[in-house]
Amino acid sequence: MSSSVLDRRSSPVVPAAVPRGTGPTAPPPWRRIAATLTPARRLTGLIVVLTLWQVGSTSGWLGSTTPSPAEVFAAAKELIASGELAHHLGVSLTRVAKGLAIGLSAGLLLGLAAGLLRLAEDFVDAPIQALRMLPHLALVPIFIIWFGIGESAKVALIAIGPIFPLYLNVLHGIRGVDERLVESARSCGVGRFGLIRRVILPGALPQILVGLRQALGIGWLSLVVAEQTATTSGVGFLMNDAREFLRTDVIFVVLVLYALLGLATDQFVRLVERRALAWRRGFAGE
Repeated sequence: MSSSVLDRRSSPVVPAAVPRGTGPTAPPPWRRIAATLTPARRLTGLIVVLTLWQVGSTSGWLGSTTPSPAEVFAAAKELIASGELAHHLGVSLTRVAKGLAIGLSAGLLLGLAAGLLRLAEDFVDAPIQALRMLPHLALVPIFIIWFGIGESAKVALIAIGPIFPLYLNVLHGIRGVDERLVESARSCGVGRFGLIRRVILPGALPQILVGLRQALGIGWLSLVVAEQTATTSGVGFLMNDAREFLRTDVIFVVLVLYALLGLATDQFVRLVERRALAWRRGFAGE
């Protein structure tokens, strides 16, 4: 056998180098560019809405009394300069903070109890499902009878709304955890509290955060309802006062403020979701 054949047999086979960026896991260039423009893309929808609003108000499509975004901005500057907006906004934020603290705590505790204990679910699920169908406007006179026309009735009305979406999502998030994961943890000697902390709660966390987003949105809607009756301060009072004096620009200032507050809380929960669920690899869209 020739030496050239022996050299070919004994020399290791070196695979051809794969060019960088051509592997199956490398994202296409357009996707990398789109990822860098994500914050700007999220503002595109708002810019389109503002543009349509400006065109509709100036052309008369939205009615002759609908103010343009420029007029609403001017009214907001006027309210900020006078300090009126800051005062009413502070009152509303205090109300919604108290109501959300009570409602979110109640919804979380009830959802955890019903999700972890069948006896608790049998006891609380039917009443919660019945109360969930009651509209907020129907509860206003009841709460006035129970709590009067002061702050207690408004805080109670704000508190009751977020309970139901958070309860449902916590319950179904816990019950949606794969039973095989629970059995595997038990077979490894994990105790009950360790099972809840390491398996059940992390598995239910995505659904819980979805419920939190829904609960915060309903909390702001409850604030709108609560401040429409028997109030002398707050953003809702500012809108009622503007309606009495036909200040549609101030009414739109309040509506935009409600929308921005809801958007801010939703973005906060999305940030928490990205941090808390960094371990999860789900489909993020094309």
